[in-house]
Amino acid sequence: MIKEGDRVKVRTEKETIEGVLMPSSETDIVVVKLDNGYNVGIDKHKIRNMKVVEEHKEKKGKKKEVKIKKGLPTIIILGTGGTIASKVDYTTGGVIAKFSPAELLELIPELGKIANIKTELIANMMSEDMMFSDYQKIAATVKKHADKVDGIIIGHGTDTLTHTSAALAFMLEKINIPVLLVGSQRSSDRGSSDGSINLICAAKFIVESDFAGVALCMHATSEDDKCAILSPTKTRKMHTSRRDAFKVINDGPIALVGYKTGKVEFLKKDYLKKSKDKVVIKDKFDDNVILLKTHTNMKHSLFEFLAKNYKAIVFEATGLGHLPTNLGKENLKNYETLKKFIKKGGIVAISSQCLFGRVHPNVYVNLRRLSEIGCVFCEDMLPETAFIKLAWLLSNYKKDAKKMLTENLRGEINKRIEFEEDYLE
Repeated sequence: MIKEGDRVKVRTEKETIEGVLMPSSETDIVVVKLDNGYNVGIDKHKIRNMKVVEEHKEKKGKKKEVKIKKGLPTIIILGTGGTIASKVDYTTGGVIAKFSPAELLELIPELGKIANIKTELIANMMSEDMMFSDYQKIAATVKKHADKVDGIIIGHGTDTLTHTSAALAFMLEKINIPVLLVGSQRSSDRGSSDGSINLICAAKFIVESDFAGVALCMHATSEDDKCAILSPTKTRKMHTSRRDAFKVINDGPIALVGYKTGKVEFLKKDYLKKSKDKVVIKDKFDDNVILLKTHTNMKHSLFEFLAKNYKAIVFEATGLGHLPTNLGKENLKNYETLKKFIKKGGIVAISSQCLFGRVHPNVYVNLRRLSEIGCVFCEDMLPETAFIKLAWLLSNYKKDAKKMLTENLRGEINKRIEFEEDYLE
C-alpha cells in the first residue's frame, strides 16, 4: 500500500516523476515533492501507474534532555492540540506535534532564556471537538502542577479558546499562579505565524509580573510588537484569520507585553496576585444546558424540544434581549412554552447577539413580559460565557444557580461601561 512519505515513481502519458508522496487536499490530485524541494501536482486521471521506490521510515533518535538552569523560574506548557506547538515535516509534508521540552526549544529557543521549560501533552485535538470532560482534564493537570511551577501556559486551538478560558476561570475557584491560554492564528510553516511570539510573550508575562489567575495571551495588533493579556470571560475571537483577532468585549485588556522589550504594562490594577494559597477547583458541568441563536421564523416545535430535553436554555437574543414570543400564533406559543418551562424549574438566560452593550428587561413591553415570567437577563455577559457559567453553576451551586448567574464571579459582568470608551476599535 502506498502511503504519504513514501518515495514514489509516477508515470504519466508524457513523463515519469520521482519524489516523496505528499498530503493533498484535493481528491483528484497527487502531490509529489521533487528532490529540488518543489512540489508538483499531478492529475490522477493522467497517471498510468505509480509504484513505491522506497518506503518511508520514521527516524528514531535519542531523546534529548534539557539542562535545568539555576536561577531561572519554571514554566510548564500544556498541549491540547491546535497549531501552536506543531511543525511541518518537510520530508512527508505532514504537520507533526513537537512537544517534548527539547523539541519545543528547538522550535522556539528564546523560551529557554526566559525560564526552565517543562511540557505535558494532555490531548491532541481540534478545539471544536472539546467537551466538558476535556475541560476537567485540563483543570486537573493545572492543579497537579500549580505548586511546583511559577506559571502554566496552555496551548490551544483558537476557535474555542475563549470557551476553555471561561471554563477554567470558573473551575479554578482559587489559583495562586498565572495560567495563560495561548493559540496561533497562522500555522508554523508560514512566515506570518504568530504562535511563537504569543508563547514568548506569555512566558515573559509570567516571569515579569505578579499576576495570578486565568487569562489569554494573543497578538495585540497585526504587527509583531506586542501581545495583550486578555480576560478569560470577556474575550471573543472576532476574525477568522487576523493575528489580532481576539478582542475584549465591553472592557479592556489586563496588560500589554512588549515582544522585543519584554516590558509588561498593566492597564488594570484590580487583578489577582501570586500567592501561596492552596489551589481549589470545582470542575463539574451539567450537560443539560444549550446555547441557541435566535432568528426569524423560529418554529414552536423547536421551543417544545428545548423545554423537554434541557434544564436550561441560554438564548443569544437580538438587540436588548428580544425573543420571538410576541405577535402571531406561533410566537405566542413560544412564550407560553417558556413560561411553563420556567414554572417547572427550568432556567432561561438571555444574552445579546450584538455583543457590545447589554441586555435590559425594562426598555420594551415585550422584554418586561419575558422578565415577568422569570427569564434571566445576563447584563453584558458574552453568550458563550453565559453558557459555560450556567452549566458550571448548575452542577456546583445547583440551588443558587439562577441567582448567581447575574453575579459577577470572574469579571464576566461589567456593571458600568463608560460611553467615552470606544471598545469597538
